[in-house]
Amino acid sequence: MEERFWWLALSKVPGVGPMIFLRLLQKFGSPREVFRASYQSLTQLDRVGPTLARAIVEFSQQEEVLRELERLDRMKIRMVLYNTPEYPAQLANISDPPPILFVKGEILPQDKAAVAIVGSRAASQQGLAVTRRLARELAGAGITVVSGMARGIDSEAHKGALAVGGRTIAVLGCGPNVIYPPENRELFSRITEQGAVVSEYSLDVKPDAVHFPSRNRIISGLCLGVTVVEAAPQSGSLITARLALEQGRDVFAVPGHVDSMRSRGTNRLIREGARLVETAQDILEELRPALEGWIRPHAESSMEQSQDKEPLSAEEEKLLGILEEGEQIHIDTLILKSGFPPSKTSSLLLQLELKNMVRQLPGKRFVRCS
Repeated sequence: MEERFWWLALSKVPGVGPMIFLRLLQKFGSPREVFRASYQSLTQLDRVGPTLARAIVEFSQQEEVLRELERLDRMKIRMVLYNTPEYPAQLANISDPPPILFVKGEILPQDKAAVAIVGSRAASQQGLAVTRRLARELAGAGITVVSGMARGIDSEAHKGALAVGGRTIAVLGCGPNVIYPPENRELFSRITEQGAVVSEYSLDVKPDAVHFPSRNRIISGLCLGVTVVEAAPQSGSLITARLALEQGRDVFAVPGHVDSMRSRGTNRLIREGARLVETAQDILEELRPALEGWIRPHAESSMEQSQDKEPLSAEEEKLLGILEEGEQIHIDTLILKSGFPPSKTSSLLLQLELKNMVRQLPGKRFVRCS
């Protein structure tokens, strides 16, 4: 059996989470040797009780693992293993790194220069605009933008990076073949072309509330710093900020109106010592020593200009013509009036978003930018 078979198999054993997996790896050297170990030697390891030791010794899902490996290959999803050079060094150094990263797309050496942008799913229009600007400026300067592909701030961060031809990484709280939220199908595809979609969860794992705090440690672990744009007092983005501090990362926050619930979390972060952010330059200056050799000065403005000059296709022109300036139109209406298939309409709308011609609103409604 190939090495990745044993890694995937060990991850399938009930009770083997990241900490136990790495403890077993340290003790026995490889997952293959873990499965060769005796019941007695397994139970001698701290936190490996009789039930878990028996589950390892009696593991019988070999056929299921082989089928999953075949599916991963067909979907062009790679397993990046903890002990390989491709595994991100910054992530490997956190206290509980995922033993396996399932990756669709490419993680490149320059992704070491990464900054996360996270925030509210129910973001304000101002928050979305700030996010887009920060992501464009960071990506244009050569920084990889990392986020969680959730609705709101996360999606806008990815779109901002894509709009200037920059790199972006989405960290999922579900399997690497599960697109969540479902309306991000086109965004998912674009991210895999200009970066990577990564997950610690194997195929078909559905999104679950318990997955997202674990997902957040990977977002911060991949980065030099985490930027929070909007966050209510109980926002999951504050978990990401806390994890970032525990991992020794810098935390940045965009201030907001004192009367806005969306700003309570970010304003609190600033009171507690997070760096106040108004422009991407605030982030770049703070991280400059770690970014030495990675920053591309003045790249953002030239990339943005070239993006803005890109001509519209006939199909984009048709869709844009349906969107009267200032009028909000549901995607179903756009599909009906344009005559394009739903997948084609979604793809065209994303292209127009990246060109700053269209803005998406809550409820799958779109409006033409003035």
